[in-house]
Amino acid sequence: MIGLVKGEVAVRRPDHVVILAGGVGYRLAVSAETLRHVPAAGSETLLHAHLIVRDDALNLYGFATEEERDLFLLLLGVQAVGPKVALAVLSGGTPRDLLRAIAGGDAPRFQAVPGIGKRTAERIIVELREKVGAHVAELPSLAAGEAGIDDPVAIARDGLTALGYNPIEIDSLLAAADGTTAEQLIASALRGTRT
Repeated sequence: MIGLVKGEVAVRRPDHVVILAGGVGYRLAVSAETLRHVPAAGSETLLHAHLIVRDDALNLYGFATEEERDLFLLLLGVQAVGPKVALAVLSGGTPRDLLRAIAGGDAPRFQAVPGIGKRTAERIIVELREKVGAHVAELPSLAAGEAGIDDPVAIARDGLTALGYNPIEIDSLLAAADGTTAEQLIASALRGTRT
């Protein structure tokens, strides 16, 4: 499996880049978000990669960060979402923004992506909401070290506030949430919004 590609940018296009590494040009399909981080042709770069093997092709996808690659893989696990649609979703914002949109149930954000209708947008949210709860809690702005807070409930409260919940909703969600860590409390609270 190809996990990283490091080398000179040979070609930079809206949907792909070609990186020369060890005398070989690797063509990587990229999102608009990743393309923002790729320097001009002739410069050195490093991209995280994922290879998809098909009967008729070997398709290599490149990502500026591991978080973006992880989100790409999560999206591929959703029925009716292929690599092209997953890249289109990733082009809609940073991984942090997209994780928050999933956790917050922001279906219209995903419906704005070409190739995604209402049903697919809702499927993305339903299938990934629980999985991304822990990722949202791990975001640097919500981590205990950054906030200077050791209380898991306070950290969870800050996390839910960042996701757009109002104080009354947060009190209700946390009252019904189970867990001892902020991550567990947030995940439990988000599960409660689906019932």
